[in-house]
Amino acid sequence: MPPVLVPLPSYPNLTDAERIARAEAFRDAIRSRRTVRDFAPAPVPMAAVRAAIESAGSAPSGANRQPWHFVVVTDAQTKRAIREAAEEEERAFYAGRAPKEWLEALEPLGTDWRKPFLETAPVLIVVFQELWGRVPSGGRVKNYYVTESVGIATGLLLAGLHHAGFATLTHTPSPMSFLRDILKRPPNEKAAMIVVVGRAALDARVPAIAKKPLDAIASFI
Repeated sequence: MPPVLVPLPSYPNLTDAERIARAEAFRDAIRSRRTVRDFAPAPVPMAAVRAAIESAGSAPSGANRQPWHFVVVTDAQTKRAIREAAEEEERAFYAGRAPKEWLEALEPLGTDWRKPFLETAPVLIVVFQELWGRVPSGGRVKNYYVTESVGIATGLLLAGLHHAGFATLTHTPSPMSFLRDILKRPPNEKAAMIVVVGRAALDARVPAIAKKPLDAIASFI
């Protein structure tokens, strides 16, 4: 079946100087994004969260399957259940499941099994990978490049939330099967991460770390 093609929406007609200025402005803005673990409990406007998720949903995906689902959690009881289950896995991780090298890598970040932000922050967005799709008849359809597609979408989600002025944190307890159980998601979905969203607490602190410079992360041939 041949594809249905439509005209490409027009891109802005910018000068090279304008393109450089835009790219550098975005770079400077996104560089201020930090992983935050101290959140204020104040609610956030859900319209902004919805817009950020819509931005994430515009990500490219394998065969345009769009193999993602975002579950937005604001209910206090559900957040508590997620925290309790996550901390149970994290206690096991820090008590012996994690290799020594991993714990040494985490040491400068000051993390441990305690995850109070899962309750304090007003919004948790649980990102699910859709391992396979469904057709109206109930049968399965294969999804392609699921991990890569969901990773790109999550990157856009973080950028959109940061652009809206929210503090964020990505949390990946392992294993994460409890998230599917708590949130009653179908068997074709697998949790990829929790994105914690809110306003940073007034006394929030972050580790003193630096990002790699351009010549360490890119080569130009």
